[in-house]
Amino acid sequence: MGHFGKVGYSYKGDVDLVTVADRESEKLIVSRIRGKWPDHDLVGEEGASRETGSDYRWYIDPLDGTTNFAHGFPAFAVSIGLEHKGERVAAVVHDPARNETFTAEKASGAYLNGEKMSVSKTESLEEALVATGFPSQKRHRNPNIHFYHQITLRTHGIRRMGSAALDLCYTACGRFDGYWEFNLNPWDTAAGVLLVEEAGGVVTGVWDEFSLSSKEVLAGNPAMHALLRREIQAIMQGRGLEELPDPREYARTRSF
Repeated sequence: MGHFGKVGYSYKGDVDLVTVADRESEKLIVSRIRGKWPDHDLVGEEGASRETGSDYRWYIDPLDGTTNFAHGFPAFAVSIGLEHKGERVAAVVHDPARNETFTAEKASGAYLNGEKMSVSKTESLEEALVATGFPSQKRHRNPNIHFYHQITLRTHGIRRMGSAALDLCYTACGRFDGYWEFNLNPWDTAAGVLLVEEAGGVVTGVWDEFSLSSKEVLAGNPAMHALLRREIQAIMQGRGLEELPDPREYARTRSF
């Protein structure tokens, strides 16, 4: 937080930002894990890696929402997930701007600042508040604007926070009824998926079961997950689509 709102940034791709805060956060987390469990494998977004075939693997996103952070927008988090023999067993996501810590352990429930949390009970798409995200790279090749357009017409609204970890946490604690996104990385979802599941939610891909290598996620309370999955699959098949409004017609008819 000492860097927040005043940090410079560089690029690790055409549009992907990275700050000194990302690197310092990852360095600290990796050093703590290696100090306590030197034999564990780990994968970090900013390059930290150890792959030896250990039964344990940590997934570390030291600052999820870097673009928000670099612009002084308070929607970002630290996300850490742990796998044991390929099964997600522990998760923590910390939001330092709000002092909120989301934690989960396999078969032990999910918690927000120590208080047990659960997914929402909304059962109607028309009454739902949902979330999604867009990739920082190759946005012109990402189809999500079509899903955004169709689903925003059928819900209370869609929020785009810019942090997959927080989107999953907010789904887990009931602030969002559902969430979907494409083109994600394992460190984006390793913690948040377990949080949703332990809070009573359902997580899959759009067509198949969820895996960290699938790069897509669809999460929600059980009823909302089923509704969103059906809706997204229908959109993919071109069924029931509403046309995008013509901006030229809007320009011609709008009031000044």
